[in-house]
Amino acid sequence: MSKSLKILIADDNDSDRLILTAIVKKEGHESVTAANGQEAVDMYKEHKPDIVLLDALMPVMDGFNAARLIKEASGEDLVPIIFLTSLQDAASLAKCLDSGGDDFLSKPYNRIILKAKINAFSRMRTMHSAIQEHNKQLLLEQQVAKTIFDNVAHLGCLDAGNLKYSLSPLAVFNGDTVLAERKPDGGMYVFLGDFTGHGLPAAVGSLPLAEIFYGMTGKGFNIEEILREINQKLRKILPTGVFCCGSMIDMDFYEKSAKVWVGGLPNCFLYHSGNKEITELISKNLPLGVLDSKSFKPVFEEYSLDIGDRFFLWSDGIIESRNVEGEMFGEDRLRDVFYKCQEPEELFQQTLSAVDEFIGVEGVRDDDITVLEAKMVEHAELGESNLQNMKGTSVGPMDWELEFVLKAATLKLYNPLPLVLHIVTEVEGLRSVSGQLYTLLAELFSNALEHGVLNLSSELKKSTAGFAEYYQARTKALEQLSEGEVKVTLRHKPLNLGGLLTIRMEDTGNGFDHESIINRSRTNKEYSGRGLPLISKICDSFAYKGKGNIVEATIQWPVVKKI
Repeated sequence: MSKSLKILIADDNDSDRLILTAIVKKEGHESVTAANGQEAVDMYKEHKPDIVLLDALMPVMDGFNAARLIKEASGEDLVPIIFLTSLQDAASLAKCLDSGGDDFLSKPYNRIILKAKINAFSRMRTMHSAIQEHNKQLLLEQQVAKTIFDNVAHLGCLDAGNLKYSLSPLAVFNGDTVLAERKPDGGMYVFLGDFTGHGLPAAVGSLPLAEIFYGMTGKGFNIEEILREINQKLRKILPTGVFCCGSMIDMDFYEKSAKVWVGGLPNCFLYHSGNKEITELISKNLPLGVLDSKSFKPVFEEYSLDIGDRFFLWSDGIIESRNVEGEMFGEDRLRDVFYKCQEPEELFQQTLSAVDEFIGVEGVRDDDITVLEAKMVEHAELGESNLQNMKGTSVGPMDWELEFVLKAATLKLYNPLPLVLHIVTEVEGLRSVSGQLYTLLAELFSNALEHGVLNLSSELKKSTAGFAEYYQARTKALEQLSEGEVKVTLRHKPLNLGGLLTIRMEDTGNGFDHESIINRSRTNKEYSGRGLPLISKICDSFAYKGKGNIVEATIQWPVVKKI
């Protein structure tokens, strides 16, 4: 026997109500009755019946208005309404369905047909309830998964004062990804990615991407190494046809410069706050996850920046947003927003507002919409990096020495800093100053390689043009390098309540006049000579030896002076 239902019978004819009540009772169902449309609405709200039998023509309130109010009160619950009517014309029957009815039953009533309709709608209610329960479980699982996703994807410094971003997903999950993290040397990596599709399938690739991004950034890997690792991982795990368009920016707040990679995104903008001009960031790379590791050769653009200059990155969802006529927002309208805006600080919000206004209430959003702004600021405005060390150990080596010799073939291709930093921060007491340690190691190694082995002059970096020329000369010299080496020696000794780390860097170069560079006065606008004064502020002791091709620096912990 089918499940007993509660059925509301609303009819202003007493005889019809009695007939319907008798039929319903004989089929094993419970009935409640109403004599007009208003009573029907009130009885529905009081008794919450499973099915409503509703006369079309009644006093006080007709069945059409009553049906609309009952459907409104039922919310997401499925409450079938069967109209009881003697009307026969097509327009009247159509009006029954348009006002919220699901079916109709013509007078005089046929018990067999009424029984069949009740059973059919009962099955429909059962299926609807099962779907609702399944949907609730699915939403719960998605919310749990999204919490995990957000905890992984938002580990970094997206709340930094120089960043603004907006993620507008079509579903619970977002196929777009925004990541940002401070580098150990005080700089910042920023990444915006757009996976093909949207929702959960598109978001799955964001988890390994975020783990690689944050993990390698914290260890001091450079931008190319991180992109190579992400590309290799995504190509391995993503199905054919799924990839990640993206852009990654390496921001240096000391040198006021940036290195940019764009792969598959629509043209993004570098906005110059001084002259209010726009440099378009054009994609010169394929998306991540398309090429194998041997074929993946990232192409970068380098920019010298002024304070207040800012990058604007976006996914193609902003370009392809359509209004009610089906017209796309497009790149021309996006450029107009920037050309017309007189206040750089308002550009981010004006961009979002322009898109929302263009789409309107009835426009089409068929992709995730993401916008990111990254502004160049003084290093002091952001402070030092605060990378959290994820190691679970509570002890580490205390009395040890390590010598690491890097020869020409290795210097051309390999960045030793992540490995060296990893070794040094095995000492628990040094983990809290890992950012300063990386800055120290980076400056010492950079000086040894560039000014020692490669014999480059920092005088080239006295101007913006010279800065670019310097790094072109560096790249060329590395490609031609056939001899020379850098020797890194690390020593750690325990003290009473801490320890002392000594870093010795020796190169095969000719040395240089380090004293004059350390002691000379400088201006903030100079691009060269910043490294040595910075090193001397970080270390407890710092000294060059020999002809200037050997340098030793020490750091004692617990830190006894502000680093």
